[in-house]
Amino acid sequence: MAKYRVVSIDGGGIRGLITAILLRRIAKEPGLENFLDIVDFVAGTSTGGLLALGIAKGLELEKIKNLYVKKGASIFKDTWWDNLVNLGEFIGADYSTEPLRNALDELFGKTKLGELKKKVLITSFDLDNEAADPARRTWKPKIFHNFPGYSNDNDMLAVDVGLYTSAAPTYFPSVDGYIDGGVCASNPSMCALAQTQDKRYEPNPSMDEVILLSLGTGTSLQYIKGKVHDWGYVQWVKPLIDIMLDGITGIADYQCRQILGDRYHRLAPVFPPGITVQMDDVKKIPVMTDFAMNVNIDKTVAWLRRTWFDT
Repeated sequence: MAKYRVVSIDGGGIRGLITAILLRRIAKEPGLENFLDIVDFVAGTSTGGLLALGIAKGLELEKIKNLYVKKGASIFKDTWWDNLVNLGEFIGADYSTEPLRNALDELFGKTKLGELKKKVLITSFDLDNEAADPARRTWKPKIFHNFPGYSNDNDMLAVDVGLYTSAAPTYFPSVDGYIDGGVCASNPSMCALAQTQDKRYEPNPSMDEVILLSLGTGTSLQYIKGKVHDWGYVQWVKPLIDIMLDGITGIADYQCRQILGDRYHRLAPVFPPGITVQMDDVKKIPVMTDFAMNVNIDKTVAWLRRTWFDT
């Protein structure tokens, strides 16, 4: 039976470093050196979208990793002047988009989605579809892709799409009316699976041919004690964002697992109790590096050896 191999990568800001390291470790395992070379399709959200674009372009994993290690401090650089102008964190985004744009320019230059070596799906969210008909004007999720056929985004620059998917609210300003795809698909696995079956972009693999590897960027153990929480806006605003992101991620994992069974595998490392890494926490790059180097990947390696290659 033919195989259609998909890699899906979650969002997570600077924690994308963890996924980049995990991919490098997997690719060093005997027999798996070229497991990314034979991928048919890569999906990503936010930082996962940047990784997906890099893989689709054929960039070396070390070069992709350096986006976080060497550019992370400048991408997530806050200044006293920004804080003064923005009244701390109450108005205005925390960071400028320009350092990220410059870093992506170095990686992708003028490459368009249609020029990438592999198929990609990158999630974002359109704040205004600008429909001429007022009855149809609204915000909506947006999926950028380079599949052949109807309404693809082949002419879009990879740099621009990378900025759109990474424009996390409060962290970065919106870009051309788009914000981070994490608000609708922090884990894009189910979007990727649906895309493989979209009849507008035939030929489609059968569902039985799809093999999907889903990668997280590091999960923190979080909970809210108690049975009743009579909270309002102020109390809910901070935990609600994490609740929604983790909820979306978990539901996509459940859906793909139920549909694909053993043809689906998720590697989503969990931080030890008490350890949290925020999306912009560049000071914890050494912590993340050590963590990623010690994650047990045995089950992932065994699954790839068993399912990924033609026999």
